[in-house]
Amino acid sequence: MTFSDDFEIGFREDLMKVINELGFVPFFAGDIEGFSIEEHIAPGCWYDDGDDGFWPAWEWKGPVITSMKCAYGKFYDNKAMYISKKFFPDFANYRRDGYDFDARYDDGLASRADKELFELIDENAPCQSKKLKAIGGYGKNGRKGFDSSVTRLQKQCYVIITDFRYLTDKYGNAYGWGVADYSTPEHFWGERFTKSVYKRTPEESKERLLKHLRKILPDASPSQIERILR
Repeated sequence: MTFSDDFEIGFREDLMKVINELGFVPFFAGDIEGFSIEEHIAPGCWYDDGDDGFWPAWEWKGPVITSMKCAYGKFYDNKAMYISKKFFPDFANYRRDGYDFDARYDDGLASRADKELFELIDENAPCQSKKLKAIGGYGKNGRKGFDSSVTRLQKQCYVIITDFRYLTDKYGNAYGWGVADYSTPEHFWGERFTKSVYKRTPEESKERLLKHLRKILPDASPSQIERILR
């Protein structure tokens, strides 16, 4: 299977198969034709297909992440992407440039604000964004920059989304959109991740990823493929 193939995602199991086989699956369409769930989703499964309030592609996110133990976050062009657990260690190694977060901070490559949020997530993982903001004092009359820091930590692969859970009213009824649970990859996968993330050099990881991306994106240009890794 490649993203140039004509396939359709109509069930949660279809999405899981695509993530397992292709490894990198963006949620929204971008500049590479066909490289997204949006472009392969079946009629009736996208959010603008109806007004009944049930949008399967969104409803699947939490169950897919928790059952597959895949990575999910803003990894590509500031937009969400699933990455299989097979490829995420190499992706994280390259994006981190071989640094764990403490080493990155010690070398002056991360801000104090990012360090404080990273430590907050690591200490409380998995934790909903609403609770993290309350614990960390973020809000209208408190600290600023939660969204920019958490997005940056995802892009650098120090933080991932590990579930989406709904808020409930006083009667126990779920409402609204699913709220993200944040964690660190080290917390989510444990020893499996810590033993594999730095076992190659960042450049070795890059070459492995490029080889795979060229295979699943046969019509993409070299610059488009390189952009996925940046």
